[in-house]
Amino acid sequence: METKNVTVVTVESLVNAPIDKVWECWTNPDHITKWNNASEDWHTPRAENDLRVGGKFSSRMEAKDGSMGFDFGGIYDEVRQNEYIEYTLGDDRKVKVFFTVQGDTTKVVEKFDAESTNSVEMQKGGWQAILDSFKSYVENHGKQQKPS
Repeated sequence: METKNVTVVTVESLVNAPIDKVWECWTNPDHITKWNNASEDWHTPRAENDLRVGGKFSSRMEAKDGSMGFDFGGIYDEVRQNEYIEYTLGDDRKVKVFFTVQGDTTKVVEKFDAESTNSVEMQKGGWQAILDSFKSYVENHGKQQKPS
């Protein structure tokens, strides 16, 4: 069996919100379509999520001008509500997401296997930008509306 050296990249953010809200925004497709972008000129027009071991997820990420886009998806290997998600991407790379309660905040740490097409720095920057978008969305979501 051939072994390959895999570079694992880590991005993280401290989200000023309780774990239940963080988990809901991370896993609910209605929320995912609102935060899953690395920059303002990209968006996620659709997302699907079957959050269970063996379940599939998929997000369509596109440039808003229609010039490019791609599907991002995989299969869940492990799911522990409000704590941990592990999945395998379509190209067999692994991703682990840790959710840790820290008082009134939630620390989100993603560890992912880098791919070989783009530089590690570019990948880390892109994933961190998406995580920053998530943080901003969660912290600002619901401030203009009454709690349900």
